[in-house]
Amino acid sequence: DVFEQPQHVGHKKIEFHINTDIPAVLQINSEKEEKNGKSSYFKYLSTVPEEINNTGFGRIFPAPSSNDKMETEEEDDEIPSEFISRKDLEKNRLSREEMEKFSVFKNYEPGDPNCRIYVKNLAKQVQEKDLKFIFGRYVDFESEVERNMFDIRLMKEGRMKGQAFIGLPNEKAAAKALKEANGYVLFEKPMVVQFARSARPKQDANEGKRKK
Repeated sequence: DVFEQPQHVGHKKIEFHINTDIPAVLQINSEKEEKNGKSSYFKYLSTVPEEINNTGFGRIFPAPSSNDKMETEEEDDEIPSEFISRKDLEKNRLSREEMEKFSVFKNYEPGDPNCRIYVKNLAKQVQEKDLKFIFGRYVDFESEVERNMFDIRLMKEGRMKGQAFIGLPNEKAAAKALKEANGYVLFEKPMVVQFARSARPKQDANEGKRKK
């Protein structure tokens, strides 16, 4: 009986029939596909993914290319590497909401645009090289004129301690420096950057003397 059971139980015949039926079904399907124009379906199927890929790659490539352009523009602006990068300025700069929490920024006013910048709320550790590292990125050192215009005066003693005056080549550079560096945290203290007011009062005083 033991030897007879596997012979009777063996559904190998059924399995063989199933296997033989599968290719028959495939043949029927293939014949139907051929009748319905299988070659045309393959053409559509072959063209559809190509279009998808083309549109896909077409949509993907412009985005990184634009990002690459932005990165190259930033790299061009940030050359030379001796000075701080725009990313570092943004990372360590306070937001407007954070600035409102500091009393130093309560009555903040940028002042009248000119080529000189006034910086206050500087930490004791700040040195001229630190300010040059930040504001030097707004100067083209290949130009002798701009190099001569760039000037840093850091006050380390007296009432003006923790303040500095920085001369930049033009008003555009000064405005850009003010916009990007204001609120930058240097040695755990946010810098307050404004346009210097010392230039015009002197002119007014001279004019007053002339009038007299």
